[in-house]
Amino acid sequence: MHPFASYVLRSYYRATGWNEDNLYANLTRSSNAILDFSVPRGLHLSISKAPNGLFNTSYSMNAMPSLNGSVGYIFTSCNLDVKSSGSVRFKDMVERFKVYDQPRRPEGKEEEWLAGERADTRDYLLYGRLYLPTGRLDALYSTRLSPTLQALVAAISDPRSNLSSEKRSRGDNVSNVMFSLQHDIGKWCSEYTYSAEDGMWGMRILHNFGRLRNTTEPPEDLNSSPGTRPKRVDEEEATGGGLKGRVSAGAEFYISAKERSAGVSTGIRFTTLPDATPPSFQLSQPSSSPLAQSSRSSPSQPPTTITALFNPMMGHISAAYAARVSRDLSMCSRFDFNVYSYDSEWTMGAEWWMRRAALKHEDELEPSLVPPKQPSVPVPQAESLDIPSDIHGVVKARISTNNNVSLMWEGRLKQMLVSLGFVSDLSSRSKPIKAIGLELSYFSAG
Repeated sequence: MHPFASYVLRSYYRATGWNEDNLYANLTRSSNAILDFSVPRGLHLSISKAPNGLFNTSYSMNAMPSLNGSVGYIFTSCNLDVKSSGSVRFKDMVERFKVYDQPRRPEGKEEEWLAGERADTRDYLLYGRLYLPTGRLDALYSTRLSPTLQALVAAISDPRSNLSSEKRSRGDNVSNVMFSLQHDIGKWCSEYTYSAEDGMWGMRILHNFGRLRNTTEPPEDLNSSPGTRPKRVDEEEATGGGLKGRVSAGAEFYISAKERSAGVSTGIRFTTLPDATPPSFQLSQPSSSPLAQSSRSSPSQPPTTITALFNPMMGHISAAYAARVSRDLSMCSRFDFNVYSYDSEWTMGAEWWMRRAALKHEDELEPSLVPPKQPSVPVPQAESLDIPSDIHGVVKARISTNNNVSLMWEGRLKQMLVSLGFVSDLSSRSKPIKAIGLELSYFSAG
């Protein structure tokens, strides 16, 4: 379950038109949602409040195994449509498998003029969280320098007096400041980072192959060939079988003069077409437009994501295959191998969406799975339908060759979001249950 702060941050990116999915760090996001979900440990309680669209507060407490808590505040320059835990779209609060839409060049907000001078200011977000009783402080500042440029500053302040000499020697939980500059033009996305604590410089770059649609280009005309789906601009001609999609490739490089170390990795991703999630926050089209109709047409192939990562210095190779095999079931498998030690691990996982026996509403369906409508009848955006959802939970499970089994249920009970799960070690007879936890989250708006 996404923490409330993460939900607000994603809402901020959506409101400002920034595509966080077009980053090399999120190359394996679809498979990680199924195989690397986080199971709560102990008892965790969270209460948040959004008194207005600019300011948000959050309070959390861990009752087990130890008692501790935190207080967080978030302030943004733009009004955010933050929902309550009882009315928020459930899928927006869960890290899940989905095929992300083709990247587009971000667009800046409209200029505002007052008395012949520009009155609009650049968007920004401020976040801070204080942990008790340790006194640790986390902070984040994000701002848009230009339509295609975003800057972030993240800081951690942890009193060293509370750390043992052993932890200080390992560099655990020490104070640090990290700077990040992200440049996204749709086809290319680069990220430059600097960590002050270890003096590490890093660079990440991601390239999307194929021609990407410009938001100013008019969509294709459906009247030229009635009854057929318009051809996507990045879609290639059919080759007589197989999956049709697009390819993205990227790499990262980092070096630390203080630690006298360096690292490099490269990765590639294949995703199918048509896209599952149209960027409604970037491209606002009438529901009867060809793009909207094509995004709602029934998929001719299962939504699939295939990724591969390689770290030559560590000798680590990872390949993952994830697909939605039915409307409510997605499955994924991943194979990790080290060419130096010959260690390997095979991990399998699945997520299953639980629905009530009522009618299936379109607000929880992926837009690509919504049945097509007649062009003459206006169709509202699937994300904005204000009708109750029939999805009330999701079950995630994973198992690997190292005998670890994880199972988690996430759902909504009344006005509260709940996560319940456990981690088991099948090879241990003395302690088969490694961890078990329950997380309760409630937040309100207005």
